[in-house]
Amino acid sequence: MSSTKKSLPFYVTFTAGAIAGVSEILTFYPLDVVKTRMQLERGRTSTGLLGSFRSIIREEGFGRLYRGLVPPLLLEAPKRATKFAANDFWGKTFRTLSGEAEMTRQLSIVTGCSAGATESFVVVPFELVKIKLQDKSLASTYSGPLDVVRQVIRKDGILGLYVGMESTFWRHLWWNGGYFGSIFQVKTMLPKAETPQRELFNNFASGAVGGFVGTVLNTPYVVKSRIQGAEKAPGVIPKYNWTYPALITIFREEGPAALYKGFVPKVLRLAPGGGVLLLVVEFTLGVVRKALGPPYI
Repeated sequence: MSSTKKSLPFYVTFTAGAIAGVSEILTFYPLDVVKTRMQLERGRTSTGLLGSFRSIIREEGFGRLYRGLVPPLLLEAPKRATKFAANDFWGKTFRTLSGEAEMTRQLSIVTGCSAGATESFVVVPFELVKIKLQDKSLASTYSGPLDVVRQVIRKDGILGLYVGMESTFWRHLWWNGGYFGSIFQVKTMLPKAETPQRELFNNFASGAVGGFVGTVLNTPYVVKSRIQGAEKAPGVIPKYNWTYPALITIFREEGPAALYKGFVPKVLRLAPGGGVLLLVVEFTLGVVRKALGPPYI
C-alpha cells in the first residue's frame, strides 16, 4: 500500500474481512468437518482424507458435511473481520512505535501474531460449539448450536463456553504470524503488479502461501480439538487440559505423526482459503477506495 494513500476507516477494513470470511467458509467448510474428525481420533488414523469423506457420506449422509455450519458461518464475519481489522490496527501501532514508515518482515510477523491473539478472544465459544457438533461420538447428545450452548452453560456456567481459550490463543497466534509474515515476504518476491489481473493473482498467491505456512505452524495444536471436544465428568481431571503438557502427552502416546492429524484437509482448505481471504479483502478495499476517491487512491 502506498504511503500517499490515506488509510481507510476501521469499519471498512472490518466489513471487508467479514465478506472475505463468509466467502471462504461457504467454499471450504466440508474440509473443516473432515479435519476435526481426524483430529478427534485417538491412536493411529484409520482412514485418510478420501476415506473420511466416504465414511461420513455413507454412514451419516451428505448433509453431515455441513453439520455445525451455523456457528462458524455466524463466526466467520466477526472472526475474519477482527483478523484483518486487528492486523491493520496493530500494523499502524507497531510502525508508530518503531518509527518505521513502511511495514517490514519482522513487523509483519509481530503484527500478525498480535492480530491472532486478538482474534482468539472472539472465536472460542463458536469453536467450542462447532467442534461438539462435528464430533461423531456426540451426535445424539446435542440437537443443534443453541442446545450446545444451553447444555454447556447448565453444566459448567458461562465460562464453560471458554474451555480451550489458552490453546485457541496459541493456535491463532502462530497461524496469523505465519500468514501475514508470509504474505509480506511473498509479495516482495513477486513481480510488481502492472494490471488489475496481476494484482489479483499476487494477492491470491501470497495469501495461499501464507495459509500454507500458517497451517504448518499451527496444526500441532490439534490439542485444541481434543480439549474442546471432551465431555467433562464431575470430579475427574480432563486428560487434555493445558496446551503444551497435552502436546507432550499426545506425542508420547501416539507418536509425532499424531500432532499432524487432519493436516491434509486443513491445508487443502486454508492454503487456497488464505488466498481467497486476501483476494476478497483487497478487492473489496480496492472497490471502496475507488468509490471514495482521493485521498484514498
